[in-house]
Formats: sequence, C-alpha cells, structure tokens
Amino acid sequence: MKYAIEHEVPGRIRVKLAGRVPESDLDALNRVLMDCPVVTKVSIYPRVGSLAVRYQASASDAALPVVADAAMAPADAAAVVDPFAAEPGRAQVLAALDGVNAESVELARRACAGSAMAPRTHSLLLDIATLVGGHFARRWFLPAPLSTIYTVWAYRHFLFEGLKSLLSGRLDVPVLDASAIAISFVKGDFRTAGSTMLLLNLGGLLEDYTRAQSQNELIYSLLDVPDYAQLIPCGDAQVRGAEEVRVSAHELKAGDLIVVRTGMPIPVDGQVEYGTAMVNQSALTGEPLAIERTVGDDIFAGTAVEDGEAYVRVKAAAEDTKLRGIVNLVEQSESLKAESLARRENLADKIVPWNFLLAGIVALTTRDIVRTSAALMVDYSCALKLTGAISVLTAMSQSAREGFTVKGSKHFETFAQADTIVFDKTGTLTAAAPRVCEVMGFDGWNRTQVLRFSACLEEHFPHPVARAVVNAAAEAGLKHRERHAEVEYIVAHGIASSLDGKRVVIGSEHFVVEDEHVQIPEQDAKKIAEKMDGLSTLYLAVDGELRGAIGVEDPLKPGVAEALAELRQLGFKHLVMLTGDNEHAAARVAAAAGITEYRANLLPEDKHGIVEELRAAGDTVVMVGDGVNDSPALSAANVGVAMGSGTAIAKEVADITLTEGDLTSLVALRRLSQGLQERMATSFRQVIGINSALLAGGITGIITPQLSALVHNGSTVLLSMRNSRAYE
Repeated sequence: MKYAIEHEVPGRIRVKLAGRVPESDLDALNRVLMDCPVVTKVSIYPRVGSLAVRYQASASDAALPVVADAAMAPADAAAVVDPFAAEPGRAQVLAALDGVNAESVELARRACAGSAMAPRTHSLLLDIATLVGGHFARRWFLPAPLSTIYTVWAYRHFLFEGLKSLLSGRLDVPVLDASAIAISFVKGDFRTAGSTMLLLNLGGLLEDYTRAQSQNELIYSLLDVPDYAQLIPCGDAQVRGAEEVRVSAHELKAGDLIVVRTGMPIPVDGQVEYGTAMVNQSALTGEPLAIERTVGDDIFAGTAVEDGEAYVRVKAAAEDTKLRGIVNLVEQSESLKAESLARRENLADKIVPWNFLLAGIVALTTRDIVRTSAALMVDYSCALKLTGAISVLTAMSQSAREGFTVKGSKHFETFAQADTIVFDKTGTLTAAAPRVCEVMGFDGWNRTQVLRFSACLEEHFPHPVARAVVNAAAEAGLKHRERHAEVEYIVAHGIASSLDGKRVVIGSEHFVVEDEHVQIPEQDAKKIAEKMDGLSTLYLAVDGELRGAIGVEDPLKPGVAEALAELRQLGFKHLVMLTGDNEHAAARVAAAAGITEYRANLLPEDKHGIVEELRAAGDTVVMVGDGVNDSPALSAANVGVAMGSGTAIAKEVADITLTEGDLTSLVALRRLSQGLQERMATSFRQVIGINSALLAGGITGIITPQLSALVHNGSTVLLSMRNSRAYE
C-alpha cells in the first residue's frame, strides 16, 4: 500500500494514503491492521484518505524525539534520516502497512462479510451535522410557506409508522410520537412540530448508533474465538493411517482435506470424500435428530459429528462460514432473553396505552394542548428496551473476550441465580492432557504390544484419555499400522473393533467386564487393583480374553481448588462431582479439588438422572462437562456449560462454552452475570425515575414538551452509553 507519514509521536503514527478509502473497505482495512500484535487502535478517515494507528511503544520508544510532519516522506525512502528508525513497535506497524494489499483486504472483507458494518463516529457526526444543519438552514433561510410544506412532508415518516402500528392493533411508541407531533399541527405551530421531529430523529440516530456499536463489538469478539480442525497434509483420504495435523480453522482453504470423528466439530463447509458420519445439524436447521452424511454429501460449518468418521474436502475457507454461525448466535440471543429483561420490555409496551390515558385526562382537566403534548412526548419503552439490550450485548461481548461464549441473556440470569454446580471429572476438573502411568500385559501380551495396539484404536477419538494413550505410545517410539477393521465408539463405554475376525474392545471396567462379559481371573484382578490404585483404568480384551490394562493419571487442573473456593464465596451452596471413573480415582480428585459431594461409576443416563433429581429438589443447577457422555446432563441442567477443549456435541447442547477450558472463567462468568443483573435493575429504576419526573414536569407546565423530549432522548442515550462500559 502506498502511503506517506504525515505526523508521528511515540505510540502513534498518522499516514496519508494515495486516495480516498471506499466505504466497503473500511472494516477490512481496520481488521488487517488490528491483526498486528502491537496495534491497539486504528482510526480511518475515508473522505480525506488518511489513517492513524496507535500502538504499544516500548520504554526506549518513549525516549525518542517527537517529530511533527515527517516531511510527508514515503515510509520506505531510505535517504531520509528517520529518528524513529530504531523504534521496535513502529517497525511492526510500518511492516503491517507495507503488507496491506488487494489480496489481504479481500481476505479480511470475506471474514467481515455478512456482518453489520462497524458504525463510524465520523459518519455519526456527519449525520448529526446534516440533520441539525438542515433543520436550522430551512428555519432561517426558507420562506415560511416552503418551510411549512417541508415540515408537513417530513411528518409522513412518523405518520406511516404510527398508522402501521394501529393497523396491527398496537398502541406503541410510533403512535405516541405521531400523536405528539399531530398536536402541534392542530395548534398550527409548525415550528414546534419541526423541532419535535428533529429531536426524535436525533434520539433515534444516537440510539441506533449505540446499539450497532455494541452488536459490532460482540460480532468481532466472537470472530476471535478459535476453531480447530484435523488436517490431512497428504490430501488423500484413501491413505489409511495418514498423518494428521491439528491446525487452526483459519488456516484452512478450499481443497484441503480434513477428518471429522465422533464428538468433533465441522468448522467449514465441505463435501464427504470418504467414510460415513451421523451429523447433528440442529444449529442450522433446528432439527434435533442427526442425519447420515456419506460420500458425495455436503456438510456445513457449525454442525457436529455424533457418530462415525468422515474425510471432508473443504469447499470454502473458515472465514466464509464462521461468521454465519456468529450472526445466527447474535440473532438467537435476541430470542433467548432473560426473563427479567423480557418482563421489563413487556411492561414498557403495556405502559404506552396508559400514556394515552394520561394525555386524555390532562386534556380534559386542563384544556391545555401543550401539557397534553407533554404527556405524549415521554415514554418508558425505548429507554427500557435499549438500556437492557445494550447491557446484554456488552456482557456477551465481554464474555467472548474473557473466554466464554453465552448463547442468550437468559443464561446470564440463570447462572447468576444458580445455587448448585455439578462438574464432570475428566477434562473438566482434571487436565485435558492426562498421562499413562502403568501398562500391564496378560495372556502372553507384553506391555509394548498392549500400548501399541491400544494407541492404534484410541487415535481415532478426541477424548483426553484417548490422547494420553496415543501420546504414551509416541513417547515410547512405538509406531503402528492399522490391522483392525473400522472402529466403533460406544459413548461413555469405550471402543469396539475386530482383529483377524476377533472382536476387540477397550474401555472402562463396566464396558469390558459387565457389557462385554470378559472374565478377569482373580489373581489378575488383584494385580490390577494394586497397580492401578487411584488411577483411571482402561481394559483391553480380544475375543473375550483380557490382554492388557492401562492406568492413566488424571491430574487436577492448576487453580481448580481456588476457583471452586471462589465459586462458593459467590453463592454456590452445593458443588458436586460426577464421573464414570472408579471410586478410588474419584475420591482422589474430589479430595484435591475440595469437593465433598461426588458420585463414581456413572453412565450418561445416571448423570442425567442426578441432575434431574437436583432440579426436582428445587435447586437451580449448572452442569459443567466436556464429552459426548455429558450431553444428556448438560441438556437437563438449568444451564449447561461446555469446556472449550471438549467435543462439539457438548458445545452444541450447552448454553455456555468456556473457550479455553479454564475454570477461573466460571468465576468471571458468575461475577459478570451478577453484575449484569445489578446493572439492569439499576437502569430500570433510573429510567422509571427520570421519565416519571419528566412526565410530571411536562403535565404541570414546569418544562416544555421540546425540553422534555430532549432530556428523555438524551438520558436514554447516556444511560445506554454507560451500560456499554465493561463490567468490573
């Protein structure tokens, strides 16, 4: 990109561009420059073709001299002596500016496509200047008859909106506005009618800007939440056992090959090239039942695999599809309003008819058309709806930045009021990367054979314990080729396959011993109990005979005990741990976490039943989990919270997702949720108080209808701007 430096000080550079910046490029250019790690703010002035970049200046940068107007020299002119040449942050900014080209802007535009364009402050000021300037220009310079004709013509917008509401059987704010202006026309006071319309238009402009600013911030916060995929570098689905690489979904491009398996998300649009999977598409279609997707079928971003394995050829980059899901989430959040917010908005709508009743009483008792107009100029509806919506959008945006995604404001409210929180163990309280501590071989199999073959089976699934087995084999230098048939993942139990025509199973004791009826000799059972005490144990059996046992240590995540203690202080009365693991492993983890209530050896339906029991007892329950086996309990809870490291199915079912899987996010979420409830309650009281005072002042004649409208709209915007500030 061609540019010249206009002015700079440490931490800020202003450059002149080669020409004006098209409106369609503003979001994209801002996004490209904000990707530079040292850049903190970008201000673009499209009409004059310049931009200013603020960045993090180092201590050495701050000692450099201030230079005004750097000779308008091109940034790459080597002959010019540059006192900022040694500034590290500046160098990165200039590199980012140099890197801006048509291709990078186009990629960023695709990432921004479909979202509402970020509202521009300079555009807002220009609109305000046009609105106010035009009003006074007509008042001062147009002949009175022409000014009157224009005022009547401008009224058509308010009249049409009011009539539309009446024809729909609604008495709402548009009817109030149209009626208040009509009273001025009835009096023959066209100047007052024009002033009233100016104030209403100005208030609407500011309210729209404030809402758009909050929505845009939310969308861009969510865009930064990472997605991942399993890439097949060789690009050939027929190569069995081909190398897989975990990459960011942003790195994928059309033509790449990825593999998706049980519990995994589908981050891009693509076509199945090999395999078959049952795909949950409820996020797109609303249909709760998974559908079969096989060779030649299209699959879409935002869906998840419930069962099976499929190799997918990417059809569109992640940026082209991720935003669709984000926009859906933002729209969905409007329909998932908190009960208190919905109740206040309904109250706001119900108050409008009382405004008319009050205006009628004033007209009958005072015979004063000015005071009657004042009763119509103030409403509670806009202020209550806007301040509440802005509070929620701010909370959702802040939550995305702090590591959790919330699907609707009602989940904030329920989380703030919850008194019981239930945790899954593996991957939730314990580390997402457990490690293998013990490997035992039986019936002629040695430790190496057990670990190698177990890794061969487990590599197909994303569960933390499966990754531990695969990592242990890799650390031991054990390479393997697939000799088994297709694998079948049995939720909450284990994996089944076949080897040389014999059934092979690996999984929990419940699955292998009770469901598969594998007999374990008493002597072997004692050895396993001694070696695996306190460990999570996997059993490997071939054709009904035990071949091996693997003990996995599942260490507690750092900071879990402290996070749980803080949750208690924030009002959670009951902390419960549920796990399918054995009693010894469960007791060890519960003691380390400081949890006194726990249940072990559970199946998914058991977890679901326990959550239902807690709710039936009157508790407001939060369920936190990460796996496919947690999905029933997540859906049964008042609020389901999925760990970001967990499966896509869990995230799909959950109401809240912790992006990084850090339990300290739960503490931040509790504080944020309680802060949101307090902010909305405060706003409600203030809106009712301010507008009631304005009504009283207008009816008694203390203030004019125009001043009442000005203060009403101004207070609405100020309260909304205050509610757009970050929660502490």
